Amino acid sequence: RLNLMRKTFRIKKPAEFQTVFNKHQSVANKYFILYQLRKPSQKHFRLGLSVSKKVGKAHDRVWVKRRIRQSILELKPRLPQELDLLIIARPAAAKQSQKFIKEQVTHVLKLANILKVED
Repeated sequence: RLNLMRKTFRIKKPAEFQTVFNKHQSVANKYFILYQLRKPSQKHFRLGLSVSKKVGKAHDRVWVKRRIRQSILELKPRLPQELDLLIIARPAAAKQSQKFIKEQVTHVLKLANILKVED
């Protein structure tokens, strides 16, 4: 199994976050906001996560991030590789189950038209 959370799969630098933000290609539902930036030269997608203090204390935020990462990992075969994705968790995402978070992440990816149809 390919480790999605290797450094190369993450957007970490504030400048990289800003680049994706500045393109303004975003969709949202009640739980997540998703920004996307196409990078045709890129070999694989990268993921940036932002979970603000409004979501809860540190352990709650880590918990939400972990659930989002797991959801993206499970959806990885259906994601195009030339994307930078930023997922911002809204306070409503706190204390939700893994299944629910995956459903909401899937929903927001479908809204953005970036989830490939399952074969």
